[in-house]
Amino acid sequence: LTLTPTLCAHLLKPGHLKKGRFFTCFNRGVAASQNRYLDILRRIIVRPLRFVLLALTLTLLMLWQYQKLASGFLPEEDQGAVMVQFTLPSGSPMAMTEAVGADITRYFMAEEEDNLNVIFMVTGRNNAGSGQNVGMAFAELKHWDARPGEQNSAQAIIARANRYFLKNARLATISVMSPPTVRGLGQSSGFELWLQDSAENGRQALIEAQTTLLTAARQTPTLDAVRINSLEEKAQLQVDIDRQKAQAQGLDQAAINSTLSAAWGGVYINDFIDRGRVKRVYMQGDAAWRSTPDNLSAWFVRGDSNNMASFDSFSSFRWTTGPQMLQRFNGLSAVQFQGNAAPGVSSGAAMATMSELVGELSGFERQWSGLSWQEQTSSVQTLWVYLASLAFMFLCLAALYESWSIPVAVLLIVPLGILGAVSASLLAGYENDIYFQVGMLTTMGLSAKNAILIVEFALARFQQGKTLADAALEGARLRLRPIVMTSLAFVVGVIPLVLSTGAGASSQREIGAAVIGGMLTGTLLTLLFVPLFFLLVQQGMMRLKGRKR
Repeated sequence: LTLTPTLCAHLLKPGHLKKGRFFTCFNRGVAASQNRYLDILRRIIVRPLRFVLLALTLTLLMLWQYQKLASGFLPEEDQGAVMVQFTLPSGSPMAMTEAVGADITRYFMAEEEDNLNVIFMVTGRNNAGSGQNVGMAFAELKHWDARPGEQNSAQAIIARANRYFLKNARLATISVMSPPTVRGLGQSSGFELWLQDSAENGRQALIEAQTTLLTAARQTPTLDAVRINSLEEKAQLQVDIDRQKAQAQGLDQAAINSTLSAAWGGVYINDFIDRGRVKRVYMQGDAAWRSTPDNLSAWFVRGDSNNMASFDSFSSFRWTTGPQMLQRFNGLSAVQFQGNAAPGVSSGAAMATMSELVGELSGFERQWSGLSWQEQTSSVQTLWVYLASLAFMFLCLAALYESWSIPVAVLLIVPLGILGAVSASLLAGYENDIYFQVGMLTTMGLSAKNAILIVEFALARFQQGKTLADAALEGARLRLRPIVMTSLAFVVGVIPLVLSTGAGASSQREIGAAVIGGMLTGTLLTLLFVPLFFLLVQQGMMRLKGRKR
């Protein structure tokens, strides 16, 4: 509003008397195209019912294609990093865990040498918890420019690694995955599901349901890399106290518990200063006296009369199994499942499959967390976002033109513009996710913008005394060239998004495909149908006003 008039005054010439051969031929071609375009519009205007039915058919086609789109939330991007999580059988020593970690490191250093910068190995903990039989690794990949081609993408590296470890890993369960798409929402890419014991069937029933669901999920072709994100049950030494024998020897239950926990587990005593640093003092039995269950008989508990009673005089022990940690979700006992959709399957389809499998388990429910919860929540809000956008456009146009009918003629073209966005995304195999929705909203706005250009000039010509048909044709003729030129310029500007590679390429391609498809159909169908919509809406309003009078 400030700079454009000034620049026009300095840059634009008062007249262009001499025109080159190229521009002369170009203008002749544009004029001929305008004449052919007006002939087509005249045929459309004299057959309104036929083309209204055609517009309705295209709208129904758009809705059918929209239903065919796979649902999703965020595309899986190449983030330049790969995560590895591995678990050995319960009770495996740390040396065996470190050996598996070394095998994983050797694989990446040898097989992915051209794509790998560095790999960092951690043993003793992973996303499931801490233990001597678990570990994880983080592999940093080289820059995207140094990894050209789909075969060197993070997704291809993950697929190759999972196939290799599935075939060759004997000692551990190894899962290779992408980091979470959004930091802080989940521990990895893919879905996160919590299987809840809603009927309070007990720990054993939850374990059986967990095994049943895991087996069914791994046999489902639409799911991939389904795993349980918790540590398996571990062997535990159960010490049974004979209370009558303990009381006969004057032993208190608290004294028995404190002696056992201090000797075998350790207890914090106090702090001390060592070379200017605060350090803690712990008391614990020597390793040689707490290595086997038989060592229990070597420990004594002081009674009320200062007598010492050995553990084997009032207790016995036995081996059992039990969970290393208890998980709860929303206050109910639960276990977490993680996994991915199979190649070519959307995350929404994978979540629907998991929901069906959980529905077959009596007394258990499923809850989503992380990005899966966000996807489930956002799918309900999408329709309201579209409706709010249309309502906002309608009210702004109604205030601009001080009319309720003009905005209707503009908004009738929006579904036809969306047709191209939906068709392009469907043909390219993209999902109905956040980036597709951004492209949809952009297409809605650009389609309405082109329609406004025609309607505004047609309305001005009608107010100057021309008939509705002549005003519609004149408005379309005057705005044909600006609409085509601006739309083509916009499409050319979006082409780099469709051809993008590297970081964030998936999201850029999705937006680019939706916008280009929407602009192509939106521009073509706007030029054909907006004059007809303007004519029909204005005729309808004039008849309505005549009846009221």
